[in-house]
Amino acid sequence: MSNRMISLVSAILLVGTAFAASPAVADDIVLGASVQLTGSSANTGRYYKDAYAFAIEKINAAGGVSVGGQKRKLALKIYDNQSDVNLSVRQYTQLVAKDKVALLLGPFASNFALADSAVSEKYQVPMVQGGGASDQIFSRKFKYIFGTLAPASNYFGSTVKMLKELQPAPKTVALLYADDAFDVSVAEGTRPLLKEAGFDIVMDEKYSSNASDFNSLLSQIKSNGAEVVLVAGHETEILNFVRQAKSLAVAPKMYSFTVGVPSEDFRKALGADADYAFGMTAWLPSAKLKDRWFGDAATFAKEYKAKFNYDPDYHAASGAADVEALAQAIENAGDTDPAKVRDALAKLNFDSLYGKIAFGENGQIDLPQTVIQVQGSELKAIYGPDGLIEKPKYPMPAWNAR
Repeated sequence: MSNRMISLVSAILLVGTAFAASPAVADDIVLGASVQLTGSSANTGRYYKDAYAFAIEKINAAGGVSVGGQKRKLALKIYDNQSDVNLSVRQYTQLVAKDKVALLLGPFASNFALADSAVSEKYQVPMVQGGGASDQIFSRKFKYIFGTLAPASNYFGSTVKMLKELQPAPKTVALLYADDAFDVSVAEGTRPLLKEAGFDIVMDEKYSSNASDFNSLLSQIKSNGAEVVLVAGHETEILNFVRQAKSLAVAPKMYSFTVGVPSEDFRKALGADADYAFGMTAWLPSAKLKDRWFGDAATFAKEYKAKFNYDPDYHAASGAADVEALAQAIENAGDTDPAKVRDALAKLNFDSLYGKIAFGENGQIDLPQTVIQVQGSELKAIYGPDGLIEKPKYPMPAWNAR
C-alpha cells in the first residue's frame, strides 16, 4: 500500500468521529463524504468507505484526473456519522463550509441522502451518491444531487413481472415495509404494480425502522395465507424476519427482500436458512461491463475481494461508480468549479464497472433490477430485463421439509 493510501486510513477527530482523511497535497482534488462506519448501518456503510477509497486509489494509480491538460490526484476526506442523520448533516456542512472540499460523495441510506442533499443544494456543491434510492430525494427539483441507484418505486418491478410467470401461479401477496424514506417509496411503487398485474394484496403493513420483533406480522401472514411475501427493509430487519419466520414455521410459496440477499454477510449469517430467499440487484460482477479504470466489473470484484476480504455487492459497485462519475465530469468540464462539474454530471454518458452512467433530468440513474435467489450455497440470477435467466426454486418448502 502506498504512503498516500496509508495516510488515507489514518484516523483523526473532527465533528463527532472522523474515520479518515487524506492530508491532501496542495493541488489534490478533495472529495468529501460522511458515511456510517459505526452504529446500526455500519455493515453496509463500509461498502461505501471501501469503494470510495479503492476507486480513488485506482484512478490515482492511472495518473489521476486530467484537468485542463494537467494531471491531478484525488484525495478523500471521510467522516463517521455514527448512523446518526443529524450528525451526518453537520458533517456535510463542515465539509463544504469549513473544510472546503471540492465535491461530495454520499452516505448510505435514503433518509441520510434526503437530508444531506439539502446541504449540497444550499452550498451548490455537487453530490454523487449511490446509497439512497428513494424517489423523494429526486422529486424536489434539486440541481446538485445525483444518484446511481435506480428509483426505489421500481425495485420490485422485475419481481412482479417474474411472479406472473411462476408455476403454480401465486394469487395473494403480502407487502411489508419499514417507515423510512426508501422503504415507503418501494411500497408506494410496488402497490400499483401488484394491482395492475392482478394480484390480491391481502396484507399491506408498515413497521418501524430497526424493528426486531416480527412475530405479529408473521402470525398475520400465516392466518391470511399470503402466497408471496415482499419485504422492504434493512438487512438487520430482514435477518430477524427470516429467523422468526422459521421459529413460527411460516413458509409462504416465496419471500423476496429489497436488501440482504446480495450480501455475503447476509447469507453467512443465516446459513442454510437463507436458501430459497429471493432478492434483487442492479449489478452483478460481469466481464461484459467494461470500465475505463478497472477493465471490467469482474476484475473490479476480484480485486475488491483481494483487498478487503469480502465480496462487493451493488452497494460497493455503486459507490465506486460515484467516484468515477465525479472524475469523468471533472475531465469533461476541464475544471473543478462546482457549477461546471454539476453541468458536466448532468450530461454524462459513459460505461462504468456498474453499467451505463447517464443521469435523468431529476439526477437519478435508471438501471433495471435483476431478481436473484439463494440456491443452496450459490447466489443465482433468476430474472432480468429479458425475462427468465435461470429456473427459480419455487415454491419454497416448509421449514421442516428442507
